Amino acid sequence: MRVDPKRQRERMVSEQLVSRGIKDARVLAVMGELPRHLFVEEALARQAYMDAPLPIGEGQTISQPYIVALMSELLMVEPGMKVLEIGTGSGYQSAVLAKLGADVYTVERIPKLCTRARERLLSLGLFNIHVKQDDGTLGWPSAAPFDRIIVTAGGPEVPAPLVEQLAEDGRLVIPVGSSRRSQRLILVERQPDGPQWSEVCPVAFVDLVGEHGW
Repeated sequence: MRVDPKRQRERMVSEQLVSRGIKDARVLAVMGELPRHLFVEEALARQAYMDAPLPIGEGQTISQPYIVALMSELLMVEPGMKVLEIGTGSGYQSAVLAKLGADVYTVERIPKLCTRARERLLSLGLFNIHVKQDDGTLGWPSAAPFDRIIVTAGGPEVPAPLVEQLAEDGRLVIPVGSSRRSQRLILVERQPDGPQWSEVCPVAFVDLVGEHGW
């Protein structure tokens, strides 16, 4: 039976995103158009729009659609903003941010995933994404400061270099937890009197590995 990706995206948006409270019309529109099935292996393409994370190789995953939407909504990205992403993975979250109009800088520590993501994003014509292989917990100092920072892996604390690279009035979204694969999604807002922290919800991400991670 032929699978219609457009119809699958429509169902994903209505049943997984809108029904759970995602309200940002721009996020909903981008995720309703972006071909998520192109960011997973061909054998998993039929499962790409399911309400679940999927393996992408090297022990990593592509986050479930709702989490991608939630983190994107929390960032409140506006066109022209400079956004740092830690954990490129498949490149799907990078693509969402780019489609929202951001100038995306994304760091992936695993060489194979970095190469695949770069090639995939270029093939989709997403030229406002800069990809490099490095320790993401160090951020991207030469390109700082960033209006927004998103971390798609969970560590024991918020890496200090990321807070330092966050612009005034910037927003950082990151999973943090003292045990692996079990975290709280944290929103950090950099105010004139210092960073303000708030907890959003429980989440489960792969490990944030690096100098300031596990």
